[in-house]
Amino acid sequence: MEKVEAILYGSRWKGFLGFIALICLLPFFISSQYIFTLFILIGIYCIVTIGLSLLIGYAGQISIGHAAFFGIGAYVSGVLTAKHDMSPWLAMGIGMIATFLIAYMIGMQVLKLKGHILALATIAINIIVYILLVGLSDITGGASGLIGIPNLSLFGLELGNQLHYYFLVWAFVFLVILFSTNIIRSNVGRVLRSIHDSEIGTETLGVNVTKYKIAIFALSAMYASLAGSLYAHYINFIAPPTFNVSFSILLLVMVMVGGVHSIWGAMIGTAAIMFLNEVIRFVGHTVFNISGEVEIVVYGLIIVVVMIFMPKGLIGVLDIRGKFAIKSAAKKNVASEKGV
Repeated sequence: MEKVEAILYGSRWKGFLGFIALICLLPFFISSQYIFTLFILIGIYCIVTIGLSLLIGYAGQISIGHAAFFGIGAYVSGVLTAKHDMSPWLAMGIGMIATFLIAYMIGMQVLKLKGHILALATIAINIIVYILLVGLSDITGGASGLIGIPNLSLFGLELGNQLHYYFLVWAFVFLVILFSTNIIRSNVGRVLRSIHDSEIGTETLGVNVTKYKIAIFALSAMYASLAGSLYAHYINFIAPPTFNVSFSILLLVMVMVGGVHSIWGAMIGTAAIMFLNEVIRFVGHTVFNISGEVEIVVYGLIIVVVMIFMPKGLIGVLDIRGKFAIKSAAKKNVASEKGV
């Protein structure tokens, strides 16, 4: 049994190290600046979807309003740097702390709700934040947006360069993966999975379910805030339409398509939807000359198809093959020990 566990543990680390190697080698094979930008945005959105995976897939709490926390992080960092000349790194930290506290206070009330009522409440939060971003024009720039957000720099190295920013973003993604994986494999992760299966059953064991639900909600919001700050300092301009409900829906689609019960599934879904999104825009606007939010219709169809034919998402298909490979490796290991 210990040998099998060692194989499982080793395969996870090999996969993670292989993923790091792939990300580090990709820039040497990408010549298009457009594709390069797409990979940077995928990294930024992965930070948000990993947090959503923890919240939805492990704790069983729905959120269709995470664009609000993404926007709070972007605007706190943007306003403090563009209007008050604060250090971008300090502004990012303040944005994360502020978002965590806001989400914690919101979660204390909202997470008392369940099911579709909770989903509607999170949409309402997104709408409220969007209205505030538009209405507080003296601070946020209103509908015209906020300009003059500076690039990040580290030890004198200007990170406005796409290659530098690419590695910065994915370094944050690696840290978020490691931190989230440790949560999942800890006692906290076991409690979250227990809450997902049965809140009442978990409460009967003496666990303060509310505390865990609020904490994971606030943590996922803080992830979104970090991603929002990275987005703001990359684009150097932000406007309220970026953070409306449709973006929250897009994030949810990414998680559902990839596999809500796995942070790796969330990342696969993010990459798949981002590339599909570009294909939809090209085909819809260029080939068929269709205007409007065509993407929303396609996202709905994608969710229906995935839920019917791939209920565990894209990661479910890959997981079946992975388990087969691991079982084969374990059998070979046992057979070699027996001298077969």
